[in-house]
Amino acid sequence: MALGPKSDIFHLDQNSKTWICSSGLPSDVTIEVGDVSFQLHKFPLVSRSKMLEKLIGDSSDDEGKITFEDEKRPFAKLHDLPGGPKIFLLIAKFCYGVKLEVNSTNVVPLRCASEYLQMTEEYGEGNLIDHTESYFNVVFDTWIDTLKALESCEEMVEYAEKLDIVSRCIESLALKACTFDKGLFSGSSTESKDNPFATVIWNGIQTTSTNQDWWYDDVSKLSLHLYRRFILAVESRNLDQERIAGSLMYYAKKYLPLLGRESTFSSGNLSSSSSSSLYLNSDQKILLEEIVDLLPSQKQVVPTKLLLRLLRTAMILHCNPLCIGNLERRIGMQLDQASIEDILIPNMGYSSETLYEIDCVQRMLDHFMVAEQDQEESEVTESSFNGDNDDDDDDDELIGKSRSLAPMTMVANLVDNYLAEVASDVNLKLEKFQSLAATVPDYARPMDDGIYRAVDIYLKAHPWLTDLDRELIIRLLDCQKLSLEASTHAAQNERLPLRFIVQVLFFEQLRLRTSVAGCLYVSDNYNSQPHLSSSMVLPESGNMHLLTTRENDRRLMAEDMRGRVSELEKECLTMKKEINKLVKTKGVSWNSLCKIFGLGLRLKSKPHEGCASSNDRDRKKVPPPSRIRDVPNGKNQDQENGELVD
Repeated sequence: MALGPKSDIFHLDQNSKTWICSSGLPSDVTIEVGDVSFQLHKFPLVSRSKMLEKLIGDSSDDEGKITFEDEKRPFAKLHDLPGGPKIFLLIAKFCYGVKLEVNSTNVVPLRCASEYLQMTEEYGEGNLIDHTESYFNVVFDTWIDTLKALESCEEMVEYAEKLDIVSRCIESLALKACTFDKGLFSGSSTESKDNPFATVIWNGIQTTSTNQDWWYDDVSKLSLHLYRRFILAVESRNLDQERIAGSLMYYAKKYLPLLGRESTFSSGNLSSSSSSSLYLNSDQKILLEEIVDLLPSQKQVVPTKLLLRLLRTAMILHCNPLCIGNLERRIGMQLDQASIEDILIPNMGYSSETLYEIDCVQRMLDHFMVAEQDQEESEVTESSFNGDNDDDDDDDELIGKSRSLAPMTMVANLVDNYLAEVASDVNLKLEKFQSLAATVPDYARPMDDGIYRAVDIYLKAHPWLTDLDRELIIRLLDCQKLSLEASTHAAQNERLPLRFIVQVLFFEQLRLRTSVAGCLYVSDNYNSQPHLSSSMVLPESGNMHLLTTRENDRRLMAEDMRGRVSELEKECLTMKKEINKLVKTKGVSWNSLCKIFGLGLRLKSKPHEGCASSNDRDRKKVPPPSRIRDVPNGKNQDQENGELVD
């Protein structure tokens, strides 16, 4: 917007830093603003400003604001004028009717300065206050002009707040951001916004930018105070929380070097080294705490990977416990999406004992378990209200339960891998290891191979553990949930207690016997089929080819079963040899082992006799795990004929 019809009549004296008005008349007043002086005339100034009229027209001293150099030339100081000498030059041009340009960059300083000088309509129609206020309507029509106006408020926030300029700019930006289509507001000034679908690199992943995040980079140029108010404004307008979280992460990565050190942006958006230099370490701490406080409360709107990076940065900057606890709670609610690399957080404490933040992972795991329990209780309550009389609802309930176990199983696998990584730390206490492993319920682990690997690494790194400590840590394992590979390793592991090794060997033998019995049962049924088929009426000749094919398939299946039975018998013999070797090395007898573990095992001279009779196999019953673990000294066992009975 252009004001004033006259050409420029001001020029600067570089030596004295004085602006001189060359209107043909000698100046009769000197105004000093900062370190710059203005030699002007009284009439144009007092005709537009009430404050200048009071200062220049008053003949007495006023606390240094006005003094008299001589009787002809009054001298006034305006050191606290909003905008400084640059804005006062524009005001002087306005008073003299000289042409000046009002734009989105200087409209806010001009509005604040005109209010300071009291340039109201009482001192001339169409005064500066009225012109600047009307121009705000033009500024608020476009996104980029509104953003420039808001940025100019940084230097005079106090005056802009009194005139409600900051609030109006923020509300205008919030409205435009929530409207989604940047084309309605003349777009933005950067290349990435001229092309809303430009390709960018985020966390090392090449993604495509959409219209939804076109305003992220623009608002990231605001100071933390103004940016916080903008986020609160868009949140009050019910903007999608994923977009709010995306803007917060963009702002954090731009000004926190520890958070966005390895990321680069192909569109020239930001340079982490240059932008982060705007904040010192103490300011970065405040910035991170504000970002965490502004994060949406909705679950999974922020990726777990980014939350963990925020947590690690917060620990490095020594943020307050409330900020760290907030991040731990958010991560815990979606811990099933974390990876082992992300939760391996180094210990930042000066007096830390362990290499990694074990307590932090324990707290996040506790938050996850509480969230899962609350979700389960809410589902039970909801199902009780809906009723479960229909059979179809039972199937849906089973499907829902299987789905609900997926996050728990993923967390159990994550914890087992984490324990395997930290188990080699010699300073890791047994209590912390047990507490972290026992927090995960048993049903969350389909197999115990992961926790067995962690326990084995811990025992290897802590050879000074007593027998009692080894018995305590081995309670985390269930020998019946070990795979064949893990069981084979455990049977030869000298670091494990003898009781656990024998239990592993015993259950593996029971598994082999059960498998052999099943194979022989199928084989016996197959052998009886030819006798039955011979007594039946032969089918027509057209179906003879089909019957021949089926007969060949059955014959091949029987041969395959015989081969499998032979392999199982060999494995059974190998297991018995391992047990005999264990008995010889440990110096104990079979009878004493049976009495210690409450197991009655029948030794046979021939290894294949354990699989010979199907009737004997049918009479044998596999005891439950509790009977193997907790039976003291073989009591309440019927050891007649060396068999276990219920």
